[in-house]
Amino acid sequence: MHNIQHITPDLVYVGASDRRTALFENVYPIPRGVSYNSYLLLDEKTALLDTADAAVASQFLENVAAALAGRQLDYLIVNHMEPDHAATLADVLLRYPQATLVCTAKAAQMMEQFFGSNISAHQLITVKEGDTLALGRHTLAFAMAPMVHWPEVMVTYDTTDHILFSADAFGTFGALSGNLYADELNFAGEWLNDARRYFINIVGKYGVQVQALLKKAAALDIKMICPLHGPVWRENIEWFVAKHDLWSRYEPEDKAVVIIYGSIYGHTEAAALRLGTLLAGRGVRNIKAYDASRTHASKLVAECFRASHIVLASSTYNNGIFTPMENLLADLKAHCWQNRTVALIENGTWAPQSGKLMRAELEQMKDIRILGDALTLKSALRAEQEEALQALADEIAKSL
Repeated sequence: MHNIQHITPDLVYVGASDRRTALFENVYPIPRGVSYNSYLLLDEKTALLDTADAAVASQFLENVAAALAGRQLDYLIVNHMEPDHAATLADVLLRYPQATLVCTAKAAQMMEQFFGSNISAHQLITVKEGDTLALGRHTLAFAMAPMVHWPEVMVTYDTTDHILFSADAFGTFGALSGNLYADELNFAGEWLNDARRYFINIVGKYGVQVQALLKKAAALDIKMICPLHGPVWRENIEWFVAKHDLWSRYEPEDKAVVIIYGSIYGHTEAAALRLGTLLAGRGVRNIKAYDASRTHASKLVAECFRASHIVLASSTYNNGIFTPMENLLADLKAHCWQNRTVALIENGTWAPQSGKLMRAELEQMKDIRILGDALTLKSALRAEQEEALQALADEIAKSL
């Protein structure tokens, strides 16, 4: 049975949601699932904008057939060639062999890499910045968006209805449950964390490229954004765009403290949580504390992007940084984390090294301000160190 929704009389949502896959890209936990969005534009000519992941292939293909209602598919527009949006491309062409592919030159090359010579038999149009495609009442304009977040990416703008088909930009984790539009959901309360985690982990490294795309979008009259993941935006678009502007400029979203600890037997954890209590006593609100061993790195990275102040507390392990904290620092570096204030706590029974090593990693990142020296524990927090911990709490609170 099909499950389609009309966005406008001419535009049909033909995507599908997946609640069975545990890891997006086999890396990121998606306990709330994910949607794979695809859109069919019905005009004198028909155009399918992107396909879907293999996990939802059956539902997606049934949706396309129902929306076409016996009509032929004239164009298959490929904004992004990543398999979560292009795995069913060959299945669509098998059913609609007369369809003309529309994509960037780089995407055409990737099609050959994924699908081999089978693609060569189909008519294909490569487009570049500013090219247009007339479907009848609707005219589509194409804008290049390289490295948001693959090099072949483009976005498509319906100049008639002022709809931006934004590829992976403005997407979010989370399966859809019937409500297609962001304004039908408690987005700020239930979806924003996943939107942030999606952006930071999938696209966050490419802030410069996202800024370039945002400048192009700012020049358009956009009444609706149709991303490849998550809900469609038709209201409060400026708020969501502003979030992406902030994230892609590596600016803190909240003036807040996040405490992340890597603790083996609980002593480093105890010191980190004592610091949290002292900060609360100084009027600091909305403190978040995370165990690096139990919290997925994708959430920790997103939290480090959200907050202005981060406390990193790590045991020394094999004369190095405790492994989960070491992995987090590598992840932050890979995502170009920058422009934050950090305080350090180290622990070691015979040779505390983690503070020095964490500092060395942070100094390789851009505009990271480290507050003073690391607070050093030897095995456990001692009563006589309370004064030093109080001083660190004072310094963090003052810098806020």
